Amino acid sequence: MQELTGSRNASGCRFAIVVSRFNEDITSGLLKGARTLLAEAGAADDNLTLVHVPGAWEIPVVSQRLAETGLFDAIVCLGCLIKGDTMHFEYIAEAVSQGIARAAAATGVPMAFGVLTTLTEEQAVERAGDGPGNKGREAALAAVEMATLFRVLEQEAAP
Repeated sequence: MQELTGSRNASGCRFAIVVSRFNEDITSGLLKGARTLLAEAGAADDNLTLVHVPGAWEIPVVSQRLAETGLFDAIVCLGCLIKGDTMHFEYIAEAVSQGIARAAAATGVPMAFGVLTTLTEEQAVERAGDGPGNKGREAALAAVEMATLFRVLEQEAAP
């Protein structure tokens, strides 16, 4: 049985990070976690592109546009939605998650989901803090593993 896997070595890989400014006190922590992980994995600053968008709603369309350029091996999507008193949270959370999935499927570029969908601000703060539980860090690790796995898959497909 052949077994294929990605690695945790981002050397030579190109990444875009799309981060929402809405709930910036939280998303800045996600961004810090993602950038720390990418640096630890060996991603060069020259191979990183940071794109700020107004809110989570804009993440899928911008991620798809970035993927269509062919410049990136993977895209890290970071945002924060905190449930309020209306249905707005549910609509945005579903649209963003499905939009990112559709964009990744349409372009063939891995997109790591680092968009928090929490019930309280306290839950969001906990997931964006320093340390291994940071969801931006987790999303960046998924992006590294997927980017390197896609390279392995390309090598396997080559004649």
